Amino acid sequence: MARPGQRASWSDRLKLRRWDFWTGFTLFMYAFLLVVVVYPLCALLISSLYDKQGDFTFANYWDFLRLKYYRNALLNSFKLSSLSALFALLIGVPLAYVSVRTDIRGKGALNILVIMSLLSPPFIGAYSWIMMLGNNGFLKRILHAAGIPFTSIYGPKGIVFVLALQFYPHIYLYVSGALRMIDTSLEEAAESLGVPAWKRIWTITLPLILPTLSAGTLMVFMESFADFGTPLLLGQGYKVMPVLAYDQFISEMGSNPAMASTVSGLMIVCATLILFIQRFVSTRRNYAMTGMRTPTIRSLPPAVRRLVTALAFVPAGISIIPQATVAVTSFIETKGPVFQRGFSMGSYAEIWYRVKQAIMNTYSFSLLAIAAMIVLGVLTAYVLVRRKSRITAMLDGLIMVPYVIPGTVLGISFILAFNKPPLLLTGTWIILVLAYVTRKMSYTIRSSSGILQQLDKSVEEASISLGVPPVPTFFKTTLVLMLPGVLSGAIISWVAVINELSTTIVLYHGATATIAVSVYSEVVTSNYGTGAALATILSVTALLSLLIANRLSGRKLML
Repeated sequence: MARPGQRASWSDRLKLRRWDFWTGFTLFMYAFLLVVVVYPLCALLISSLYDKQGDFTFANYWDFLRLKYYRNALLNSFKLSSLSALFALLIGVPLAYVSVRTDIRGKGALNILVIMSLLSPPFIGAYSWIMMLGNNGFLKRILHAAGIPFTSIYGPKGIVFVLALQFYPHIYLYVSGALRMIDTSLEEAAESLGVPAWKRIWTITLPLILPTLSAGTLMVFMESFADFGTPLLLGQGYKVMPVLAYDQFISEMGSNPAMASTVSGLMIVCATLILFIQRFVSTRRNYAMTGMRTPTIRSLPPAVRRLVTALAFVPAGISIIPQATVAVTSFIETKGPVFQRGFSMGSYAEIWYRVKQAIMNTYSFSLLAIAAMIVLGVLTAYVLVRRKSRITAMLDGLIMVPYVIPGTVLGISFILAFNKPPLLLTGTWIILVLAYVTRKMSYTIRSSSGILQQLDKSVEEASISLGVPPVPTFFKTTLVLMLPGVLSGAIISWVAVINELSTTIVLYHGATATIAVSVYSEVVTSNYGTGAALATILSVTALLSLLIANRLSGRKLML
């Protein structure tokens, strides 16, 4: 024990901690994360250090650095991710500014379009643009008929186009929230000194929201860096790291798990470095604001307002085109890969006959994963918020590790870790549900923590003072107050799970295929009608989930 007046050591504080339900759950979460995070990543690292003959070597890393084929994949990933983040900034920041700071019309509709485009998985966007601007796309034929030269959507330019349109809503939502809370005192002072509007935005407004802006940019970069479906569908040989890892692990010419592990390990290193760089940039300066003077909405002249409104709806309208396209084409009559004149329900009848199991798998696996995420997320959030210590801080850091792991990498690490006794899970539905929980659990924990931080401790203290033990108090009082917000956050996680492709395509086998995998399979085999029907089911599910989440959280869609 520490002497009087001396600060207790880490081990002393651990010994003094009362061993109760929450301590037991904390130990359980450590054990769980050691199994589903640390163990698979260690298996991945170890696999990268052995060749096909089982000999210890660093040759895989040397080959990656030496061979242009592998180096180009890394450079391509950074190039595509950087360009996608740049164009997402160019779209999202101006759109957020005019939405928050001006009196443009239709802000509610604009928000709905932006959010809906974010809920659709990127590979569905890629698939839709293939139907429109692919080698035989109908928009491409129209452009050629009008004398406008256009090759196709395939290649790196098409990938950047799709990813930027898919992920700019991250920038829009982050920046919109920051602009609503910004203190305008500095802006008003600069305006009184005659500083032009564009210069005030560049030198004052943007620096003030830099932490939020960098966080949104990081989100876009990480999502683009980890995206698997879009480069796979549009790349046509243009290799990026997730596709390279998948090809090395599952190849027609013979798999190379060691090199796949090497590629996966380097992806984790790159993602972690980007995360640290973002945090370093955002913490170099003090961005604290009083928030006493929130921004006012500027009234634009009628002609200018109409023009700005029209310009604001251009990117939002374009980004929603993929979902509208798949919805319409899902009802068009098809004959093999060719669309015919007329509408019918034939594509839906065919998918119910051929891939009904994939539809059932998607919803059953997702429901199981969400149930586990709610239970673990709520209890973990309580530990992190109400039982703060170095131990829980370490737990919080460990929970965030899967956040920076691309889905393809997580899938490969799970196969390497769970393909032999005593945890022989490869090929079962259990490994899919476990992967979903591991990868998406942090979202539910963050939403639950946010709700819990808003609840006053006095409610729990009053219940305990009346003789109700702490654990029953949590379940009878605190959890009830948290439930609407928790369920709202869980529904967003549910949308992410049903759309998950990169992890699923590595871990599934025939009997455990999901809608996302089936959409990819239908596109690859040129069955565009059935692919559109399956994609529409995902989009409708996402829309209904969004409506339910807004209802539970007490928010209105028409902002």
